[in-house]
Amino acid sequence: MAFTYATLKPFGVEVTGAVGHQLVNQEAAEECRAALDEHGVVVYRELNISDDELVALSRLLGDVVTAKTGEHRYPEIATITLDPAKTNAALATYRQGNFLWHIDGATDMLPQKATLLTAREVDDADGDTEFANTYLAYESLPDEERAKISDLRVAHSFAAAQLRANPDASEQERAAWDQVPSTVHPLVWTRRNGRKSLLLGATAGEIVGLAADEGRALLDHLLEWATQPRFALRHHWRRGDLVIWDNTGMLHRALPFDPTSRRLMHRTTLVGEETVA
Repeated sequence: MAFTYATLKPFGVEVTGAVGHQLVNQEAAEECRAALDEHGVVVYRELNISDDELVALSRLLGDVVTAKTGEHRYPEIATITLDPAKTNAALATYRQGNFLWHIDGATDMLPQKATLLTAREVDDADGDTEFANTYLAYESLPDEERAKISDLRVAHSFAAAQLRANPDASEQERAAWDQVPSTVHPLVWTRRNGRKSLLLGATAGEIVGLAADEGRALLDHLLEWATQPRFALRHHWRRGDLVIWDNTGMLHRALPFDPTSRRLMHRTTLVGEETVA
């Protein structure tokens, strides 16, 4: 493929010169997968991929999660907006959590492999997306700190994330959050290939076996460490951009924008390929 690749700092790669239909074949998908494995974040600038092409590319890259919202003609596509005129009001409230650092599916036994997000409408003033590389963050920890956290386990829950995003929620809302099952994962995720990353973010509520204050302080410290500028990448959206990221090794967040912003994203998500161990 005659695309132009430019390595981003401190990680990631930007691809220019492509249009959507050029990615919908096995060769291009394999090239995309290789770039994702190497760089963690792949930015296709102004690709203008159609919904048909987005779903087709996603299926070439892996098994695709069925979106729970039912807001799109394709069951694989989630429409990401805060505008209550364009989405379910409850979903708009939940999506306030997107402003916090998180890993998609961290409350599941099998976190999602990767996310594909394309910009249908953008807000030039707000709504950038940031990524933090948890592989680099772990690798850069001092040896003694890596040893200290090597065997720790963390409880991840939807309630923990929503409480941070909506601290003034009603008792009824909090009770509903608590109905969503929580999951306990190792703090350090060791892959089959031996590579390790930190499993952190808004869903991380407490460290098993530590006092609440002590556990919270350690989680806050590690999140601050992992999201410092030397491990972070900020993407300023243009209409038509497609960004794909390794969800298992990248924290991400949207920078805040107004609920009535025109910002509208279409998202597909790939099923996880490796349990947390």
